[in-house]
Amino acid sequence: MVTSTIVPPFTEESALSKVQMAENLWNTRDPERVVLSYTEDSEWRNRTEFLKGREEIRAFLRRKWARELDYRLKKTLWGFRQNRMAVKFHYEWHDDSGQWFRSYGNELWEFAPNGLMQRREASINDMPISEGDRLLP
Repeated sequence: MVTSTIVPPFTEESALSKVQMAENLWNTRDPERVVLSYTEDSEWRNRTEFLKGREEIRAFLRRKWARELDYRLKKTLWGFRQNRMAVKFHYEWHDDSGQWFRSYGNELWEFAPNGLMQRREASINDMPISEGDRLLP
């Protein structure tokens, strides 16, 4: 599954497909696969962390999924135009003590002409939940 097969400018159909492909890819929790959807020099802001390039993104994803156990994500297209998208999302995970969380956020995406993401801006908030309050399988 390579998200670069869908290239800008986006239509509603291609934007919805791009978001679903990204959701599916992130749910693999495989940094080696996920990082291939980003340009070599991709720039990210994730919460308060600023990353540049695939190597920094790969290291970030390894840390993330080592801490956010049983991670499960749902993304929804909020809007799009030309080579940009706005996406809202939530994901659930637990830490090593067994405390579950639901994380809510918004992302702004910008794509290169080849369909790889060249910029990602993410704002995320975490909320502790009980295991019984989980919404995602």
